[in-house]
Amino acid sequence: MPSAPPDTRTAPPSDPAPSTAAGPSPASRSRSAAGPGRLHHLELWVADLAAVAGSWAWLLGELGYRPRDRWADGTSWTGPGGEYLVLESGPDVLGTPHERRRPGLNHLAFWAGSQRDVDRLAAAGPEHGWTPLFADRYPFAGGRTHYAAYLESGDGFEVELVADPDALPDPPDPPDPSDGRHDAPPD
Repeated sequence: MPSAPPDTRTAPPSDPAPSTAAGPSPASRSRSAAGPGRLHHLELWVADLAAVAGSWAWLLGELGYRPRDRWADGTSWTGPGGEYLVLESGPDVLGTPHERRRPGLNHLAFWAGSQRDVDRLAAAGPEHGWTPLFADRYPFAGGRTHYAAYLESGDGFEVELVADPDALPDPPDPPDPSDGRHDAPPD
């Protein structure tokens, strides 16, 4: 088995100034959500950052993540709980595409709000570079009590967008008085 090339990444800067050149800066990290077992960050290496950055920016923005840092070979977003996600490409990223069915990372799962929020994201995903997965079983591909959408990015990463089971039910749409099917109140 051929050996992987050495990791030649440089460490993020240690000064407190925000970084835009070499990676996420320590000063931009939130410590408010720190605690054992909490996710600190997740780094996804992609073959072509320019090709996929827009689709990830759309999805992460919809999920409440905000842009954090940008540098020549990467970008990052901070999540609602202080965690952050990094997309990076560069000389250390091998040219083989990500394949979610190989050993390693299969998918990322995000809370996505209500069932209506999941439906909206699933419907808009293809306009932003995401391909629906398991569409024939939507929204219960994960089980009959698990409301979720599954999307695959252009670079092969799968995301699961999960409805919060404790979210209040979405209110019904108000009746359309022009359709003639609403009941008039009694006189």
